[in-house]
Amino acid sequence: MAASNYSLKVNRGLLDPNFESYRLSLDAIPTYNIELDAAVEEVKLKDTQYTLEHMRAFGMYNYLHLDPWYEDSVLFVDCKGRVLSLTVTLDTALGKPREVFRLSADSSQSENRLCASLSLTSATWAALSDGTGRLFLLRTGKRGDSSQVKWEPLFSEDMGEPFAILHSVSHVQAGVHTVEALLLRILKDPQETKGSGYSVSLEWITVANTEKKYEVRKRRVLRGKSVPHYAAVEPQGKGLMVASEKPFVFTHVDGHAVEQPEAEPMEVDKADPIYFWKQTAEDLTVCVRMPEGIAKEQVQFRLTADKVSVGVEGFPPLLEGQLFAPVDPEASAWIIKNDKSLEVTLQKRTEGPLWPELVMGDRRGEYVMSDEQAALIHERLTHLTSEDLNGNPDRDKPPCNSQELEDCDGFPEDSSSLTHFDGESLKPTQVVNLGSHQYLFTVDVNPSEMPCFCLRHDVDALVWQPRPDQPSDMWEHVATFNALGYVQASKQDKKFATCAPNFSYASLCECLRRSFIYRQPSPVETVLFNRSQGRRVAQVAKQQVASLDSDKPILGFRATNERLYILTSSNLFDKVFQSEH
Repeated sequence: MAASNYSLKVNRGLLDPNFESYRLSLDAIPTYNIELDAAVEEVKLKDTQYTLEHMRAFGMYNYLHLDPWYEDSVLFVDCKGRVLSLTVTLDTALGKPREVFRLSADSSQSENRLCASLSLTSATWAALSDGTGRLFLLRTGKRGDSSQVKWEPLFSEDMGEPFAILHSVSHVQAGVHTVEALLLRILKDPQETKGSGYSVSLEWITVANTEKKYEVRKRRVLRGKSVPHYAAVEPQGKGLMVASEKPFVFTHVDGHAVEQPEAEPMEVDKADPIYFWKQTAEDLTVCVRMPEGIAKEQVQFRLTADKVSVGVEGFPPLLEGQLFAPVDPEASAWIIKNDKSLEVTLQKRTEGPLWPELVMGDRRGEYVMSDEQAALIHERLTHLTSEDLNGNPDRDKPPCNSQELEDCDGFPEDSSSLTHFDGESLKPTQVVNLGSHQYLFTVDVNPSEMPCFCLRHDVDALVWQPRPDQPSDMWEHVATFNALGYVQASKQDKKFATCAPNFSYASLCECLRRSFIYRQPSPVETVLFNRSQGRRVAQVAKQQVASLDSDKPILGFRATNERLYILTSSNLFDKVFQSEH
């Protein structure tokens, strides 16, 4: 797996350091209840599907699908195999969900089946799995109105083991209509001798219209050890993005094994370092070994806030890549020292934190500690060899008791990563180490672009929009939900999370009954003052709690700008929000 070579750039203008809290609002939320004439098709896990990955992939599946091309239009599959669509036009006349497609009765009889899954591919196409391993590509026509147009299957093929559809896109390539679909499987792995014995498979399938018939053009398989939090194909099918706790690699293309890069041999004799570097809280000093007698004119030095390149004219760069953190180029400088080395001084843009590495993923340098840093580390590690069994280097500070930490202060031991794969080379081009940035949810904001994803950053929740056409700025911070990262961690029974496409509110739901709505701050009509700080409060963020009149588990949860849809096995609830001004 490639080392991290990219970091997410937070837009400070979208952060609110003065945010205080959400105020509980008792305003009533109008709720409409639609009773279904047949139960939602919920497929429960079998005894053989006992792993955590089975639970994440299929046990927590969201059975309700929001149509991003048509506002306030949702779809689901019932136990009769009917794909049902509901489009809300008037609050007073919700109507009944109408059938747009029906799966064959044979699919519901299979023992080794999963839940049916649906992906809205474009404004006129959809991809559907029957849960037994068959993939349908359906021409839907324009959806979102009350017309009774049935969907037309133009492709139907058995793709092997049962799967769930994670994402699909439609595009025209060289004048040929092409559909890309991303399928998820959890398969028994005979090579897995440790752990559960299962591995996670992502299959990227390309179906194209050749000679007036849709056929599979390409099948690419990735393998990993964890169900991805996020997996989506680029709009033109040129690449793939995957966020997961454990890395994925391409293993097969059209049935042929992909040659894996050989494991790096164990280091026996370490080569001499090309450069040495040291740091303080304010700056860094780098000494790069150069050919003796080098002239100033021969030095090639380029520095931006995020990247550095040092070399000699006519030769590949000696040091090149993305810096661990931003620097101030105007306050940085370099000089030739002793005619055989180049000394570079870099001014940190953020003082204080020490860098664990100079250039991301570069292991050709050697870090030199100052005497003060070495003494400090020696002092903090003394207790490990002390005769005092309770040695404590911080005697004047109260110890931290991990039992007293809140749930929201913890994070997984496995380091999650976000990876962009090139569709041609199948190799990762950008890798972000998500670290403790907990993955919260995925949301479709603009149907012509890739889905957004929401990560926890400290106490806040930040929404990121992938921009695959901008390699230098591939993920853009587009919205912030204040304190949502902290708030959601306290919801131990949380099942689903989402937000409105216009980011006006975020919402969480539990397994039963309750949902929580967190609205963005809005101006207040009356004069309010903060008593402790003695200042006027201009905006207030509201929290609302809504309960369902149902004792059945919540199976689906989706949000539009003005509505929150909640699906149980027998009812579809529609909660309507008034616009905040």
